[in-house]
Amino acid sequence: MFSNIRSLIFRLDPETAHNLAIKSLKFNFVPNTVDENKDDPLFNTKLFKKDLENPIGIAAGFDKNAEVYNSLFKLGFGFVEVGTITPLKQYGNPKPRVFRLVEDEALINRLGFNNYGAKNIANRIKSNRQSGLLGVNIGPNKDTIDQTKDYLDCLKTFHNLGDYITINISSPNTENLRNLHDQRKLDSLLKMIEKEKKILNSKIPIVVKVSPDIKDKEISQIAEVLLSNKVDGMIVSNTSDSTRENLLNIQKHQKGGLSGKPIELKSTLLISKFYNLIKGRIMIIGVGGVDSGKSAYEKFLAGANYVQLYTGMVFRGPNIVRMIKKELRGLLLKDGVKNFNEIVGNQTNR
Repeated sequence: MFSNIRSLIFRLDPETAHNLAIKSLKFNFVPNTVDENKDDPLFNTKLFKKDLENPIGIAAGFDKNAEVYNSLFKLGFGFVEVGTITPLKQYGNPKPRVFRLVEDEALINRLGFNNYGAKNIANRIKSNRQSGLLGVNIGPNKDTIDQTKDYLDCLKTFHNLGDYITINISSPNTENLRNLHDQRKLDSLLKMIEKEKKILNSKIPIVVKVSPDIKDKEISQIAEVLLSNKVDGMIVSNTSDSTRENLLNIQKHQKGGLSGKPIELKSTLLISKFYNLIKGRIMIIGVGGVDSGKSAYEKFLAGANYVQLYTGMVFRGPNIVRMIKKELRGLLLKDGVKNFNEIVGNQTNR
């Protein structure tokens, strides 16, 4: 079905196509197909003590304003992450700001945290009870004078609405945001978040989303900070502002974050490096180039406990979860395992 209309969709500007997808999901215009692997015990797992039908989530960036998360659950996603959400509404960067690199099966975006603002989105979530596990990705406004305060303000707004909060320190499209990968700055931010949680009497799990462009020295420092602050999870990784050398599309030098197949190996290697340092003490959500059962399988082998995708759905269509599960099932059965968790981190044994 999707293959028949993909060429028509790809004639549209990428942001226009995205907005059309959101509207289609709002009004249930996207057809569901039968998922023959629904409730398959091979994929059953838990995230923050809550049952998941499968470990495949939709990454932040697709449902920025928490408009269609229940429709995404209907498409088969095991969990949904909305955002990135900032305290105040902001337009983001000037258009055009999303570029589709068809030959590379990739996107470049420089959206800049465009969203309706925390209060508006919180009211939407309150009036539309989620039917599955919902993460809320938060970040600072572009013109803020205090990034930490922005994170804390969003924490106050969403601590009792989502199932976990993601601290986005890694978008390449907000100036100086990636400075928070600095060991001391990250440690200070996480301590302030934990302090605020105690004031709120909140037990909301905290997840940190990191950049794929960090150096080996930073990896060990970040792992140390996350462990010492007893962070609940990490997302590896966000979009890349490098990794352009081998791209084919003429738009490859557009400024912004690169996502999709070109960063698949980079993010998988980074997952493996973090996994070898944290040894299961912090759960890992793997992101970057997931568009098939094989790509998800490689993320699990590297040490991811769950995966997320966004660009993969742009190129494979709305039934991507069903397709991933079908291929992944074959790989897991070939391994002789009863649940995918048995292969997590087993890359070193192969």
